[in-house]
Amino acid sequence: MSHTGPPVVSVHPSRAMVDEAFKVQVENLPPGFPVTLHSLHQSEDKDYWEAFGHYVSDHRGTVSVADDLSCGGTYTGKEAMGLLWSMRPVPGSREGLRLRKLNVCIPQLVNISVYSGHVGVGFREQDPLASVLTERWYMAPGVRRIDIKEKGVRGTLFIPHGPGPFPGLLDMWGGGGGLLEYRSALLASHGYASMALEYFNPAEVNTAELELNYFETAFNIVRDHPQVMSDRVGLFGLSLGSIVSISLAALSSVVKPRCCVCISGNHTRARGGTIGGVFNEFFKNVHKVRMDENNYEIWRGMGLPIPDDISQKVDVGKINCPILLVNGDDDQNWPTVESAEDMAQMMRAAGNEHLLTRLEYPDAGHLIEPPYSPHFRATKFIKGGQKVILLWGGTTKPHSDAQEDSWKKILAFLQQNMYSSSGPRAKL
Repeated sequence: MSHTGPPVVSVHPSRAMVDEAFKVQVENLPPGFPVTLHSLHQSEDKDYWEAFGHYVSDHRGTVSVADDLSCGGTYTGKEAMGLLWSMRPVPGSREGLRLRKLNVCIPQLVNISVYSGHVGVGFREQDPLASVLTERWYMAPGVRRIDIKEKGVRGTLFIPHGPGPFPGLLDMWGGGGGLLEYRSALLASHGYASMALEYFNPAEVNTAELELNYFETAFNIVRDHPQVMSDRVGLFGLSLGSIVSISLAALSSVVKPRCCVCISGNHTRARGGTIGGVFNEFFKNVHKVRMDENNYEIWRGMGLPIPDDISQKVDVGKINCPILLVNGDDDQNWPTVESAEDMAQMMRAAGNEHLLTRLEYPDAGHLIEPPYSPHFRATKFIKGGQKVILLWGGTTKPHSDAQEDSWKKILAFLQQNMYSSSGPRAKL
């Protein structure tokens, strides 16, 4: 077909959930024509993120990102979603940035453009041949967002579309603090009433008893919601949130989770200590923190060796629900793979290892996010009031593959344990 009219770039679907794949196509180019496909997103913090791939049009003057090979750019090869997962801050940005959706009620807007030739820099200075805007949503149509401020608990509950009742989840992030809603919004879009929990201020909750009470109260808020199946509430955590999930599943007489999903977690914490105390325990080993060539802090040494002393660990032998551990082999923040191995040994000895499913991903780091999120190898973190940059680990392509694969398996695990009519089953 001869090319008629100007080049056109299209994205299908142009409005989609963040974990949905899209197809990017360019038409009306001359045959054998080198082009650069470029994505650009401005974060809610007003930072710009970009990715790009180099292509050559076929004999019909078309490029299909899902089918054609990128021969250069921020990703190479046949990568349908490379324009999203290989995004990084534009040159000259502030150091240690992390891209996180703050307002889930509006979409993430990504501008996708096609440029003439194989371009690597200076996209701002050039006019694209064509551009298209695409919307990426964390919150599906019909999902309800409810602010929770009751009984001292702060969080946001997302209720799926439809009459329900639905299985519930208590969703907990890591030690960076704040209230992060985007994963809960996405889980609600998949049929789970999910509450993103804000971490307490350690000054408010300064004893192990008060702290346990905070999490138990939060769990009960989800469980007792009229649209939640009260016997089907699970725990979902990343990093510190995983330590909390593992602790609750093993120790709480109130929280009886249907299942647990723990990303980059561990079971090391002193019996009777608080979560705030977990950090204090870690920093007794501050001499084991290493710096890489960029002066980024590597914390994994602080967690090694895994203690033999049972009083320094959660007794995971007491867990009696299916638990999924998702870890990256290149986690530079914590020895999560070693923790998972130790947990497996403890559970084997206690006779509950049949409840454990482990996923381990080579060359993936600590921050395993929903699919197509950029890979954050090192980002800013507030440690004792001071800004440092932590090395999380991972290599972009394998880390991105891990995010995509683990999300499918997490959803399958939740489906099997939360929606199946029989009792909970462990394995995927």
